[in-house]
Amino acid sequence: MSQAFIQEFRDFRATITFTRPEKHNALEIADLEALDTALLNLAADPAIRVLVLQATGKSFCAGVDFVSVANHDWRDSPLERVADRLEALPFPTLCALQGGVYGGGTDLALACDFRLGVHGMKTFIPPAKLGIQYHVHGLKRAVTRLGLGPAKRLFLAAETFDAEEMLRCGFLDWLVPAEELPARADGIAASLAGLAPLSLRGMKQTLNQIAEGLLDERAARDRFATSFHGEDFQEGRRAMTEKRPPVFAGR
Repeated sequence: MSQAFIQEFRDFRATITFTRPEKHNALEIADLEALDTALLNLAADPAIRVLVLQATGKSFCAGVDFVSVANHDWRDSPLERVADRLEALPFPTLCALQGGVYGGGTDLALACDFRLGVHGMKTFIPPAKLGIQYHVHGLKRAVTRLGLGPAKRLFLAAETFDAEEMLRCGFLDWLVPAEELPARADGIAASLAGLAPLSLRGMKQTLNQIAEGLLDERAARDRFATSFHGEDFQEGRRAMTEKRPPVFAGR
């Protein structure tokens, strides 16, 4: 069995690339455990300002490899744990979808902050055709991201969405020709990495709490007030006055 994913680090950016195209980048239980550990380590690294999640081959990810699931107790879902970990990363995340995204792979994509797709891609989620159910947090994420109507079309009607429908319902934030994907993903990641990292971390935390209905308003107001006393605010003001790009230190 080939390696499931590789990691790279460059210019405040981490990149995780799925590397099992012959299996549509389906993940085994052990792969999910390794991915969970990788995400945990990234979350603790203050040098990382953005994560790009991408893949090789015709498909982005087909979720969990069915060969590995038969004897697993799914009261503890490693896929759900990885998607939750991905969603909770403190810095922005970009999913660059070079091809179709299926089953549990959709939850990994929806757990990212931004999704960039290509013309000709599609998505479908097959639990209702297999006699199983989808993990609870994945259902919740789909409703939060897409709305109840599109989520029911995907899960209950087992409908296949093409790229244009994925863009229309909010599954994708941007849609580009396939040949433009690498440059566009690189540009978005570079832009995110150049913004004030503490500002992004604080606002991402607040936005996610609002979406979950779990806003700690006092803590959010404290983060807001504290930001005006940071070195990054001073740098941002100077850069604006001097008409140059800011160089943020994350302090």
